[in-house]
Amino acid sequence: MSAEPDLDALFAIAQAAQRRAYAPYSRFKVGAAILADDGTIYPGCNVENAAYPVGACAEAGAISAMVAGGARAIRAILIIGDGAELVTPCGACRQRIREFAVPEMPVLIAGPEGIRARFSLAELLPASFGPANLPT
Repeated sequence: MSAEPDLDALFAIAQAAQRRAYAPYSRFKVGAAILADDGTIYPGCNVENAAYPVGACAEAGAISAMVAGGARAIRAILIIGDGAELVTPCGACRQRIREFAVPEMPVLIAGPEGIRARFSLAELLPASFGPANLPT
């Protein structure tokens, strides 16, 4: 892992994405910001749908933006949500993140006041299945 990510920039971009989230049903807005291998920070926000399984998580949106932007590796991710509890990635998003990140990659969890917790991806998804598990 290279230098420490710019936490202020990640936080600001995730917070801005959170404000733009589309959450008319749950009213629970989540934002994400990915620092990619190309040095760009890609935002994402949750997008709900009246047919609940069709919605998208903030992390999935940020990953899609990263891939569409041409990057292929996540160096750090910050997720922001409101409320007293930590808003960590759901199980499906943990696996999505794993596709593009090494187990040591930092996952930063924030609330409106700033960063609340820091995990490695391996702490959130131990003994994960990733690209290296498949034959090349």
